[in-house]
Amino acid sequence: MNNFDNYGEVFARLAKSPFRSKFRLGHREKEYIADKGIEVIRRHAEDFIAQRIAPAVIPNDGRQTPMRGHPVFIAQHATACCCRGCIQKWHHIPAGRELNTVEKAYLVDLVMAWIEKNLKNSDRIF
Repeated sequence: MNNFDNYGEVFARLAKSPFRSKFRLGHREKEYIADKGIEVIRRHAEDFIAQRIAPAVIPNDGRQTPMRGHPVFIAQHATACCCRGCIQKWHHIPAGRELNTVEKAYLVDLVMAWIEKNLKNSDRIF
């Protein structure tokens, strides 16, 4: 089972992936976060995880998370929280069953930690 509090270790593993490590928030996404506020972005992450990732069966699994258009989508790809296959591979949470409350919270917290880290490392602070 995962150590759900060990984001540093998860980020270190993800950083070794050329695909995962290429994701960054662009100016548009940073402006969106500044406009909406981080708590609204968290609610969006909670909704996206609950609706698109948490169900046991996802008809378009592997294609349900766009690569752009929202900061949470970008963060989901950067953190391998974009589909159940990636979640199983990177976070060892089995596919084929509904995510429980702890697992959903872990994924949301990981996505938000990536967003906050990405904002902190940018040249503009919101």
